[in-house]
Amino acid sequence: MLTYNLEQRNDEPKYYYIYKMIRRDIERGKLKKGEKLPSKRSLAEHLGISLITVENAYQMLKDEGYIEPRERSGYYVCEIHVIGEMKEQNQQLHMLPEIPEEIEDGRLQNAALSSFPYSLYFKTVRSVITEYGEELLYRSPNEGCAILRNSIASYLLRYRGLFAQPEQIIIGSGAEHLYGTVVRILGADKIYGIEDPSYHQIRKVYEGTGAVCEMLPMGEDGIRSDVLAQTRADVLHVTPFHSFPSGVTATIGKRYEYLEWAREKHHFIVEDDFDSEFFMPGKPVETLFMLDDSSSVIYINTFSKSLSPSIRMGYMILPERLMERYKKTSGGFSCTVPVLEQYALAEFINKGYFEQHLSRVRRKQNHKMEV
Repeated sequence: MLTYNLEQRNDEPKYYYIYKMIRRDIERGKLKKGEKLPSKRSLAEHLGISLITVENAYQMLKDEGYIEPRERSGYYVCEIHVIGEMKEQNQQLHMLPEIPEEIEDGRLQNAALSSFPYSLYFKTVRSVITEYGEELLYRSPNEGCAILRNSIASYLLRYRGLFAQPEQIIIGSGAEHLYGTVVRILGADKIYGIEDPSYHQIRKVYEGTGAVCEMLPMGEDGIRSDVLAQTRADVLHVTPFHSFPSGVTATIGKRYEYLEWAREKHHFIVEDDFDSEFFMPGKPVETLFMLDDSSSVIYINTFSKSLSPSIRMGYMILPERLMERYKKTSGGFSCTVPVLEQYALAEFINKGYFEQHLSRVRRKQNHKMEV
């Protein structure tokens, strides 16, 4: 007769404890193939429990293939092929600390986080929930919600002088997600030229998608001209404004050199513009995308630096000639940013809060430089 100590079951239901003990004995070979189990009634009387408790345990064992019923005979152990030695599982949970740790990422260190208008942003979130309600539960379009793509297009033209149609703007969960999208569009069979030194995640993402990377040494104004002339790269990934970690900003001459390289060789440039919202007083630095007249530049930016690292939202602007290729290679992938967050950010931008925040951060940075 099977003997189990029900006092050892802790908070488990009795039927589950009995199921678990019989299963353990079968897996360890204590109960062998073809061996008959006690009848449900006799086991219930032996353990001092209800018949239905044993019935539930036997039913689970039967459903999982540990035992089989035989008509007018009872329940018998099935043959189980256990791989390796069965070990007792330690089911004590080791809970993670719930106080968030600051993840070191030099590229995202800035004054924006300390100046972030929490109350205003969360007020915007509440306003969006009230206004749009059930609409926020719908699935996001693959390229991102139109309301946010429209907002970004208007903001870029107004604040940066960068013109792009909303349909060219693709929303994604941060720059790294968008790097992967670039590879799907342009192909993993291409060689991706990357600034050396550069943000470590760029190379990691490209190589993680199967692409080959070529590291291109930097000079004082960007990638060295002799290196650019000899590279085997098909795609150039550059950060013309404040490249990390070198801090190099490409001169206007170097920017045109990049564009000429792409035009002559019929190649593409990925412009990683993560820090350009914080340009110094005066006219914003012209991006490669703004200077490009051959539709060779894919522009990527993110709100992780300008707002907060927790806002995992970025956007990519595709040249018009890549739109059809995007639809074929990546258009079927779902947008990874929740609709609520897209609507909230759109409202934050539309009401002018984002630009006000950027102006506060820039004034703060300028004051530090003057002191």
